[in-house]
Amino acid sequence: PVVYLLHGMPGSPSEYLDGAGFLAAADDGIAGGTLEPFLAVLPAAGPAGRYDGEWAGPWEHDLVDEIVPWVDAHLPTSPSAGDRVLAGLSAGGFGAVDIALRHPAVFGRAASWSGYFTPLHDGPFKGAPRTVLAANDPVELVRRRAAALRRDGLRFFLSTGPYHSHWFRPQQTVSFAAELAALRLPVELRRYPSEQGVWTAQVRFPR
Repeated sequence: PVVYLLHGMPGSPSEYLDGAGFLAAADDGIAGGTLEPFLAVLPAAGPAGRYDGEWAGPWEHDLVDEIVPWVDAHLPTSPSAGDRVLAGLSAGGFGAVDIALRHPAVFGRAASWSGYFTPLHDGPFKGAPRTVLAANDPVELVRRRAAALRRDGLRFFLSTGPYHSHWFRPQQTVSFAAELAALRLPVELRRYPSEQGVWTAQVRFPR
């Protein structure tokens, strides 16, 4: 199985290694028997470090059409949607849910850690028409595709810590989880009331 980890914006893949405790969480889970061994892939978005935009447009294309096929061709993966998790924190959490909803045949699990669920007018979405924004709006996508998503078996793991920006309010995560549950889509929600160590706490993978 492979976990694809999308970084926040602005940010870089190193945030998982340097700040979120990813390696320790993975080692502890595997050693303790709560996780099976897995591959982790940390792609980067943007033409340069500290890119500030969305996981959409060319970065979605790179992930789905180039990175995933390359990983399956060169590494000992289990190449099925059910064995691919797409996860992200903050803006990466938006990207993980948006991309998984648009490509359920590629990703069978989507995890958002303190993400948001409305496309922002930046990066590839800057000046985008309503049709493009609607095509990348997780709420609209789940409402339109609920029956197909139930058939495909896409599962969701959502978690949220305290407020950390006006774009990332905990209630957004709670409301989106309620939307998924109402549509009979499998979702697990966790809330973390304390700001201390919240990123590390959230980077504990769905079972």
